[in-house]
Amino acid sequence: MPMLQFRSPVAEDAYRCHAIETGAYEGDEAATLEKIATRITQYPQGFLLLESDGDIVGFINSGCAHQVVMSDEAFKELVGHDPAAPNVVIMSVVVDPAQQGKGYARQLMQAFVAQMKAAGKQTIHLMCKAQHVPLYEKMGYRYVQPSPSEHGGMAWHEMVMAL
Repeated sequence: MPMLQFRSPVAEDAYRCHAIETGAYEGDEAATLEKIATRITQYPQGFLLLESDGDIVGFINSGCAHQVVMSDEAFKELVGHDPAAPNVVIMSVVVDPAQQGKGYARQLMQAFVAQMKAAGKQTIHLMCKAQHVPLYEKMGYRYVQPSPSEHGGMAWHEMVMAL
């Protein structure tokens, strides 16, 4: 049984996170190394890593906003992010493709939700592809609408969880 541990990132983790992100997402969906490094530096409280036996196998990263506009591409670079804002916007929920199917995404999400509740946040928002909508509904998210975002040339769907 692997030893699992959740932790906050440090700057050096950006390279491994970028490798996981580019391996798991299609085409232009993946965040650049620079965006991941910015998210770690500017808002480590919204970035949660999962390690298995000391190796990073997945992560969630986010920013916070007073008014959530899911299609705002600049927000992915934390433009308009306010750590004191009540609404969390998840930018990535990703598990290394070699580690998928082990329940790591669910465990990451449960730990992340608990962390955001403890921080006094009110809502968590995310966008996902159509095939992931049922998964997020099982995790407690409510479907909002198809998103106007065309990030990475894909169709996205907006989801929200009230905390």
